[in-house]
Amino acid sequence: MPAALLLLSPFEVLASLAMDIYLPVVPIMPGALGASTAVVQLTLSLYMICLGLGQLAFGPISDRIGRRPVLIGGALSFAAASFLLAVTSLAPVFLALRIVQALSASAMLVAVFATVRDVYGQRPEGAVIYGTLGSLLSFVPALGPIAGALIANSFGWRAIFVALGILAVAATLNAWPRWRETRPLTHGPARAGFGPILCSFGFWTYTLAFATAMGSFFVFFSTAPRVLIGKAGFSQIGFSLAFASAALVMIIATRFAKSVVARWGIEGSVRRGMAMLLLGAALLAAGQLFAEPSFASFVMPMWIIAIGIVLTASVTANGALAPFAETAGTAVALYFCLQSVIVSAAGTLFIIILDGDTAWPLTGYCSLMAAITLAALGVSLKRAEAA
Repeated sequence: MPAALLLLSPFEVLASLAMDIYLPVVPIMPGALGASTAVVQLTLSLYMICLGLGQLAFGPISDRIGRRPVLIGGALSFAAASFLLAVTSLAPVFLALRIVQALSASAMLVAVFATVRDVYGQRPEGAVIYGTLGSLLSFVPALGPIAGALIANSFGWRAIFVALGILAVAATLNAWPRWRETRPLTHGPARAGFGPILCSFGFWTYTLAFATAMGSFFVFFSTAPRVLIGKAGFSQIGFSLAFASAALVMIIATRFAKSVVARWGIEGSVRRGMAMLLLGAALLAAGQLFAEPSFASFVMPMWIIAIGIVLTASVTANGALAPFAETAGTAVALYFCLQSVIVSAAGTLFIIILDGDTAWPLTGYCSLMAAITLAALGVSLKRAEAA
């Protein structure tokens, strides 16, 4: 298990790190590139868009040619784009290379999660793998900007992209002799169509559950600075430590995911995960109504939500992808793309409609989305019994 995580996790972390480690230098990039602020903003927005859309292309490709070539090709392309980003000063070239970097990252993500589905789809270790990968990603938004600031202050902004390139090369050298092809063998070409997957109610149910869990962290990530720094008066270091505590709880909870899933199963784990989100939302509401913004009223309820995130995210991939073993790459691509759309749309809506300086966006998101997920699980169970 540790060897598998050492093999898998660097590629997933790099895909997110390329966004977060770059954030501290965004204010100086208009001067460095001789471009407008709007163009520099595109280097962020297009990265996120291409990271999601690229998976829709590389999912079917990985079903046809395999996970290994998609992973190795994506990693080498990511490294090359990163090194080239470090030496260019032309805004159009920089923007194009960021798109290449994002598409390469999407290839790595598809290959990683399709491989996990291929190898661990029917094994209890899958819960630990999925939970750990999700927990590691939670640390990236907290620690990535800090790492970026330290690198930029010591060596300049170009060193950030050199570091990304070096990390990608190191991960590729580690994977090259160890990463075996896992794509299931079929008698004919892989069925790469999206239609059968999108028509699966079970796929939608577990994708919604995953979006509910990860969206909770997205809303927490988006509102925590305003609540803890703006309202509670936390310092930047204090905020970083408080934020990191939620990710630490997720990593600790992952340690018990295997035994929990073995006892409760996929559906039972999701139900209990949603219950934890609802409990955390209730505590957040109580803290908002009867206390001042503080670590106890905002962060500690998030610990409970974090446990719910782990319980849910550890099993939803297996639940959503179970019927699609031969087209796992395509299913993985849809799974993550749809999750991103749901999280970004619904999460942003709650932050806009409710007061982003309070706990209400997180309370509302967890409460409503968890209730919808539980209702969908009930319908899915009735359909299964009828069949």
